Order: sequence, then C-alpha cells, then structure tokens
Amino acid sequence: MSLEKTMDDEDTFKILIATDIHLGYLEKDAIRGNDTYDTLNEILECAKTNQADFILLGGDLFHENKPSRRCLHSCITMLRKYCMGDSPIHFNILSDQRVNFNTTQFPWVNYQDENLNISIPVFSVHGNHDDPTGAEGLCALDLLSASGLINHFGHSQSVESIEISPILMQKGNTKLALYGLGSIPDERLYRMFVNNKVTMLRPKEDQDKWFNLFTIHQNRSKHGPTNYIPEQFLDDFLDLVVWGHEHECLITPTRNEQQLFYVTQPGSSVATSLSPGEAAKKHIGLLKVKGHKMNMQKIPLKTVRQFFIQDVVLADYEDLFTPDTPQVTKKVEDLCYAKVTEMLEQAERERLGCPLTPEKPLIRLRVDYSGGFETFSTSRFSQKFVDRVANPKDIIHFLRRREQKEDIKDEVTVDYGKLLKTSAVEGLRVEDLVKQYFEAAEQKGQLSLLTEQGMGKAIQEFVDKDEKDAIQELITYQLEKTQRHLQARGVTTEQDIDAEVKRLRDSKKNTTEEDNEIREAMNRAKAHRLERGDDSVDAGISDEFADVNMDSDEGSVPFPAPTRGRGRGGRGRGGRGRGRGAAASEPKPAGRGRSQKSSATTQSRSIMQAFQAPSQRSSRAAATTSHTADEVTIDDSDEDIPVRKATRPPTKSTSSSSSFSKYSSQSQSQSFKGVEFDDSGDDDEDNPFKGPSHRSRR
Repeated sequence: MSLEKTMDDEDTFKILIATDIHLGYLEKDAIRGNDTYDTLNEILECAKTNQADFILLGGDLFHENKPSRRCLHSCITMLRKYCMGDSPIHFNILSDQRVNFNTTQFPWVNYQDENLNISIPVFSVHGNHDDPTGAEGLCALDLLSASGLINHFGHSQSVESIEISPILMQKGNTKLALYGLGSIPDERLYRMFVNNKVTMLRPKEDQDKWFNLFTIHQNRSKHGPTNYIPEQFLDDFLDLVVWGHEHECLITPTRNEQQLFYVTQPGSSVATSLSPGEAAKKHIGLLKVKGHKMNMQKIPLKTVRQFFIQDVVLADYEDLFTPDTPQVTKKVEDLCYAKVTEMLEQAERERLGCPLTPEKPLIRLRVDYSGGFETFSTSRFSQKFVDRVANPKDIIHFLRRREQKEDIKDEVTVDYGKLLKTSAVEGLRVEDLVKQYFEAAEQKGQLSLLTEQGMGKAIQEFVDKDEKDAIQELITYQLEKTQRHLQARGVTTEQDIDAEVKRLRDSKKNTTEEDNEIREAMNRAKAHRLERGDDSVDAGISDEFADVNMDSDEGSVPFPAPTRGRGRGGRGRGGRGRGRGAAASEPKPAGRGRSQKSSATTQSRSIMQAFQAPSQRSSRAAATTSHTADEVTIDDSDEDIPVRKATRPPTKSTSSSSSFSKYSSQSQSQSFKGVEFDDSGDDDEDNPFKGPSHRSRR
C-alpha cells in the first residue's frame, strides 16, 4: 500500500498547526490593517479544505492583551464560519476534562457540548501577548472558550510548581497525548526546571502506545543565562514538540540528538518586526499521526505580505566612494535607491500568479555607516517609494559599529553605548531598563530595600496595565516585611540595620520568595483598585512590545536580550487559591486573603518600626520517576497528499477519567542518551522526510 493511503485513513490524526497569528497587529494602519485577519481566514479555510481533525495553536492568537472590539468580532466571526457545522468528529477524549480545561465553568471539549455543533475543534495555549491578567487571571482565549469556540488548555495556576496533565485522544487505533504549557516568564520556568518543579503526567497503562505531542510558548534561542528554555529540559518520552513564540519559520521537524524527540517551529504568520528572522517564507503545517509514525506537510501561506531585507556596509564600497569623496552623501543615497529598487523588482516577480498576496511589500535596508560616513534624510528618501511599499516611514535603518574604548583607571567603567543602542532598546521591557540602570549606576545609587526585579515589575504594571498603586504597594509591603524581620532578629543599631537589610535583600534575589512577594504586592494594588470601584485598568489596551530578537535590527544584541512579554510575575497567576481537583464552578478569590487596605503613609515611616514576625513559606517537592523506553517512526514528504474524508460515524461520547503516573522533568545533571538510526539506504539519515526512520531510546 502506498504512503499516501497508509497516512490517510480512519486511524490517522490530521492536525493543522499554526502559532503566533498576532491577530489585530497594526489593525489601524491604512495599508497593513487587514493583514492578520486575511491570514487567519486563510488558515481556517485551509483546515476546512484539508478536513483536519482539529487545529492546534501555539499561543499569541491575539497581538494585544486586551483585543479591540473589531479584533474580537472578526475572530469570533471566522471561528463560527469555519469551525462550526454538522461534520462528524472522528476522535474521542479519554482523559479527565475537568483537569484539562480547568479555567472554564464548562470543563469539557466544545464538540461534546450538546448546545453546540462543532466540526473542527480548536485547541490553543496562551502566549505572552494574550496571557491571563487581572485578579481573576483571565485572558482573551477564556472569552472564546466560554463562548464554545476554542478549547483553552495548558494554563498553570501555580508559580511554585507545574503539573502538566495531557489531553488523551484516540482515533481508531491511534492514541495521541496532547500536552500544553502556556507562556510563563522564562527565568521563572527555567528555575522550575532546574529545581525539578515541572512534572509531566503519563498514562499508567500502555505508555508505549501513545504518541506524545507537546505545545510550548517560550524563548527557544538563548537570550541570556536563564532567558530561554533549553530543549534538553524537556522530557525524553516526548515524540514531537511544537514550539511557539519564536517568529522565524522553521517548520521542518528537527531532531534533538540528546533527548531523541523532534521539534517543529512554525513561526509567526505575520511579520511584526523588520528583522531577518521575519523574512523567511511563512508556512503552516498539516501534521498526520498514525501510531508512532508522523508526516508533516508544509503549507505556504499566500496572504502574507512579502518582506525583503538587505544589509549594506558602506565601507565595502571603496571603489565607488570614501568618506572624503566629494558629495559622498549623495552617492550613498543613490546606492540605497538602487538597492531598494532591486528588492521591489524581486517582489514584483515573485508576486506574479499569486492574487492573494498583498500588492505592496515590506522593504528594509540596513545601512552600516561606520568609518566616517554621514547619514542622509530618511524622510526625504522615503517619499520616493511612498506608493510602492507598505512601510514608507522606515525603509532605511542606519546603524554603526561602536568601537571599544580603553578603560580609564580610578573611574567606574560603564558602557552606556550598550544601554542606549537603538536596536536593543527598541525591544526592551520596562523592568529590563530598570535592571540595566541599576547595574550601571554607582554603588551609592543602588537600591537598598527593594530588588531590581521587584521595582521593574511594579513599574511595568504601572506603565502597561495602568495599575496606579503598584509601586506604592510594593514599597509598603517590602517595608513592613523588613521591619518585621528586623524586630525578629533584634537589630537596633544603624550599622547593623544597614547590613541586615542588605543581607535580606541579596538573599531574596531570583528566588521563589521574591516572586511571591512581588505577586502579593500586585494583588494588594488590584484589591485597592477594586475597593475604590476603579475598573478602568480592565478596559485599557496595553500594547505589548514586539519580540526582542525579532525587533532588533542588528544580528547581535550587546547584552542578554530580555524575554518577550515578561512581567506576569506580579499578576497573581497562582493566587486564585483553587486546587486542581476543585469543581469548575467554585468561586475564586481575588488574592490570597490580603484584601485589607494597607496604609499609604510610607514616607513618614521609620525602618526602626517593628510589626509582626515574618511568615515562613514551604515549597512543594516535585516527584521523580524513571524513564521508559519508547520508539517512534518519522516519515514525511513535501508533496501534496490527497485526503480522503473518513467515513467513521460521529463519536461524541462522554469523557472517562484516566490514571496517570508522574514523570518529573530532569535538570542539567541528567545523563543524555545516544541515538541510533536505521536509515534504510537513505543518504540523509538525519532528514525525517526521506522515508521511514526508526529510532530507539536506550
């Protein structure tokens, strides 16, 4: 039997995979305003055309944390148009859905709701742009989930430990375990993995018969010591990891040689920044799973606006001009005009025969004018292409390499050029600017009571979420706790106070205790706002900064780039006080019981004052277990595979609970295993698309 027929029958899952749609990005722009809506419409139409069993989204469905009414209306309209209907569903949910969908009062998959007719279910985790916020911990996906249009999963309710329970699906003889984890600040999740606080549950029965699919929305590329999640942190029983958040399209599955699973990075479906990573062609994937064999069909998106980027180093054109050449600025401008014209001609050639592709492309020319050259007027230059490009205001981007200066003795050496470099600062979050400021400041300008992370989080809440009491409450909370600590230690002299306060501050840096304190202070601020009856913060729209590695217009960032969309540590993600086994309809308190208003007279207080003894916190230890052997066969082809609609009758049975065994994620001390391939005569044994490849885990 041919490959096409074996991968398209009643035992095959057909899953349409997409990530980072960023619906609503630049929706007010006269030229690019409809780009994200056209692309989402194409993605949903593609799922319907290929008769996908379900759609899997890897986060950032929306670009803004509070989408506009137009954005929500368009999204609901398209989901209703393509995902509702009388077509039968050919797979069952076997796991406990009250655990899988624990953020809604309707804890079951939408196609099993007797009041809805769903033909294509949508499963999605949240990203850093549309993450849960507010006292209730809700996000835009929860609105769609309550309306029955999307199944929101992968929401962790604790900041200390994570337990990931899979959605167990079965179609014919194929069993699929779908794991998901929504966006979490990278530093916090990194620390959880290192401390073995991340646990993935596995079915106790027939573990080797499940195809394990994991969806994650975190930094994959390294932006700093802990500002990313290494692939080696993920469990080795996984078969395929769908990685969201990164915008470069690397949808072809690549094998991790240590953990022996495959990783696919679909990338974004819209260019949210003019950087090289966004210039790659945009694709979505049609994943077919049968038993332990998978096939990934790459589907190019036709409605995505073309984007071309090119670098020009003026020092490389010595045969045309030098900094001392007469009218050198005019000659540089002529060179740039020729380069932009070439890119426009290339865009026109590639657009022929593609009527769905927008007419005006995105063009970016990065000009390195190091070596004594001068810049010219970019606004005057842009006027020449105002009717031909979609981004006339930022076609040209000037940059210059900064020379290293010699250190001056007896002075504090601070490279302010790194802090003020345009390409890096454009994508920084508020808390990162605070951290960089205090790292560069003199010793006498350092914080003595607050931490840089706490201050940065409070300022970020104040700026992005309009939480007016955030900074004041953080100071009040930290002052009260420090005073209680000093009283408990019996510190009385001024010198001892300074030393003890510094020791206490340093001991909390980058710990769970620091995260808890920040979260408690932010919950206090929210409680005060609710007491005053001020709900304006929920009505505002906070425009998240674009992804740092995507917004940066230079190939290298001078200092560790920050995590994209961070700042959720103070939003009370785990502060709703609700256990995993609780009923979905239980009321959820807004914080941890500290809703009483604290005094606002912070300035008049003395640190010598004392209150109560500090509270002690206990952390929950993560369970560990042994690894189990598994085998996966990978097969793929880039050719279009004809699809036959399955003729199985609709099966909308009630979910049955399944028992699980805990599988703790390993830290860096894990001993990684090797890999063996049966290349079956193929020359390229590392390519999963050349034919059936067998791999064994020892």
